Amino acid sequence: MEQEIQLNDHNKQEYPPMHTAEHILNQTMVRMFGCPRSKNAHIERKKSKCDYILSEAPSAETMAEVERRVNEVIEQHLPVTIDFMPREAAADIVDLSKLPEEASETLRIVRVGDYDACACIGTHVSNTSEIGRFKLLNYDYTDGRLRLRFKLEAV
Repeated sequence: MEQEIQLNDHNKQEYPPMHTAEHILNQTMVRMFGCPRSKNAHIERKKSKCDYILSEAPSAETMAEVERRVNEVIEQHLPVTIDFMPREAAADIVDLSKLPEEASETLRIVRVGDYDACACIGTHVSNTSEIGRFKLLNYDYTDGRLRLRFKLEAV
């Protein structure tokens, strides 16, 4: 007997290219700074922002490198795929620390090629070629929090 998968409801409508770009940005920040994924995120069609906890302010050169690396991943035209798996199995491949207590036992894991994997119930593109160009608008660093503001541009 096949069990029907029951997922938690998603409470907002997202713009799939921007939301997928957030996944790539998060993984880029994790890889470059060793920090956790964004502490807070506000993802919208026109512009978005993410907050990261860092021990020191990054240089302008480092932030330009973040933008370059995000675009490098986007330009690889990676497939964006979805897998369903038990929470226990997902814990071996993704960080579940931000997962709400009421999250279901079966999790939806979104992968951006081999670059990123994350438990997520949001909407995404099917390939990074659909995202456009990532543009870092500005950033500020205050008391250990780096806030990035960014948008997507048509290619």
